[in-house]
Amino acid sequence: MPNNHQNRLVYVYNQTRETFVATEAAVADSYLRRLVGLLGKTKKWAQRGRGLWIVPSSGVHTIGMMFPIDLIFLNKEKRVIHVEEYVRPFRISKVSLKAVSVLELPP
Repeated sequence: MPNNHQNRLVYVYNQTRETFVATEAAVADSYLRRLVGLLGKTKKWAQRGRGLWIVPSSGVHTIGMMFPIDLIFLNKEKRVIHVEEYVRPFRISKVSLKAVSVLELPP
């Protein structure tokens, strides 16, 4: 995952499994982008390869969302420290004090 947060889209690569997790992950690195997140996106958005990288973040909610998501919590080295699968709309995730960012992905 590139370190440059200025790009609107990044890719997410799992080095351990040598596979792409997302090829089009939008970066939510401003207050407004983090606030809006995936609100208003429909199930049509939730296609393989898409995602949202929320920076900084230690936890998220799915209030107002229209589809479930998978969550990957990353530490400052961008290593996975927690995963929540198939988080349904109107839920609140665990808060991880060691997380500095969260990836939201289609299940």
